[in-house]
Amino acid sequence: MRHSIKFKITGLFTILVVGVVLLCWGMNKGFLEDYYQYSKVNKLEEMYDSVQSVYKIADASLDNNANNEVMDTKYLSLERLGTNSNINIYVIDSNSIYLENVFGQTRFNLSLDYPDRQTINDQQYELLKSRVYAYVTGISTSYMKKLSSTKKYGIYKVYDERMESYYLELFGPLDNGDYVYLRSNFEGIQESVLIANKFLAYVGVIGALLGIIITMIVSRSITKPIHQLSGIAKKMANLDFDVRYPVTTRDEIGELGIRNKILSERLESTISELKNANNELQSDIQNKIQIDEMRKEFLSNVTHELKTPIALIQGYSEGLLDNINDDEESRNFYCEVIIDEASKMNKMVKRLLSLNQIEFGNNQVNIERFDIVGLIKGVINSTNILAQKKEAKVIFRETEPIDVWADEYMIEEVVTNYISNALNHLDYEKVIDIKLEQKQDCMRVSVFNTGDPIPEEDIDKIWIKFYKVDKARTREYGGNGIGLSIVKAIMISHNRECGVINHENGVEFWFELDTKI
Repeated sequence: MRHSIKFKITGLFTILVVGVVLLCWGMNKGFLEDYYQYSKVNKLEEMYDSVQSVYKIADASLDNNANNEVMDTKYLSLERLGTNSNINIYVIDSNSIYLENVFGQTRFNLSLDYPDRQTINDQQYELLKSRVYAYVTGISTSYMKKLSSTKKYGIYKVYDERMESYYLELFGPLDNGDYVYLRSNFEGIQESVLIANKFLAYVGVIGALLGIIITMIVSRSITKPIHQLSGIAKKMANLDFDVRYPVTTRDEIGELGIRNKILSERLESTISELKNANNELQSDIQNKIQIDEMRKEFLSNVTHELKTPIALIQGYSEGLLDNINDDEESRNFYCEVIIDEASKMNKMVKRLLSLNQIEFGNNQVNIERFDIVGLIKGVINSTNILAQKKEAKVIFRETEPIDVWADEYMIEEVVTNYISNALNHLDYEKVIDIKLEQKQDCMRVSVFNTGDPIPEEDIDKIWIKFYKVDKARTREYGGNGIGLSIVKAIMISHNRECGVINHENGVEFWFELDTKI
């Protein structure tokens, strides 16, 4: 689990979110106050320039139009500047600053040009005097810290003991000689930093949780097709090439799915070719070892099987030649016997040639995938006339297609031989039951017919060429003992098993086919 891509993506995203939050928290705690101070200093400098501009405009207007309207405009502009920027603005008339000695005590007095003295209380006025006195006289105290200065003004960080808070102050002369004193509260930023850090902590926790959930959902959508491709690869490793990845996207995973499909098709084709080559090689090796014995056995069996029909043909031909019977009906009977025996000989020779082609490897096995259900239904339909003639009840319950791997033509020969054999040995209820049974790695096809069981001593011999359990009955329907030999040879060429099982009420022949290559 910890090595999965989903776990790695989720962990990486969580670390990234937490890292960003911690970085913001550290930057906030370490640099926000300094940045805020820097911004406030710039604001005071801008305010100084703004006040300077207001007085220049007012002084120029007073030179041309000395009236109260100009003064009202000046004071309104200053009031707007102070209110919008949250800075207290005080302009002191330079001519009003003086020291006086009253009863042995030095007193400092000043007169305000802005704001009106009536708008501030005595306590504020005394504080203003003490601050201006300190700046004018240059007397520095422990609670004052100069932050920056120019030729025109100085900016200070001042601690107000009465209010128990810090302020940023600017003091300096204007171009007209008056002094400007700007004051802005600095204490609020510290509380803001604490609130911001606490808020970032909450945001970090919530963001991390949401990030984990979202990342798991997103990573799942990424890893799901990878798991599907992994499952397909496992099936391909087990030589199952039927599963295909449904390509729905054009990204890298979709491209991988397309390549996986191409690989599966090529592997299936290549393995099918290798299977054919392997079967052919194994068949060649087995046939070459047995070739001499098969040749001798073939000649012996053919001689034996042809002896009887040749004797019959010869006898009836001589009878016709000697005019043993003069009537036309007897001559026709002789001709029919000769034709029938010649037909049986021709059929036997053809089947022997087919058998030898399979056994000697001349008939190449072409492995391909086909529907065994459809093949069996086709054989049943082709033997339907013979089944009706014998009043046989053929049962085959399968309806859905089932794919197997084999040589379709050869397997059709096997099924035809089994069903023909069942029809020729049918008895009692006259039932033929064809079944398909899925085994662990193959499909078993069985053909059962009601009738007499095969003697136990003959079961292993029925696959031998020209062997007949009931010779009289075999002769009756024109059999020559080659059909089951052909079945055996075909199954050997496929490297698969075939066999026979005796039941109380009949016999079951079976063979097996690959369902996977």
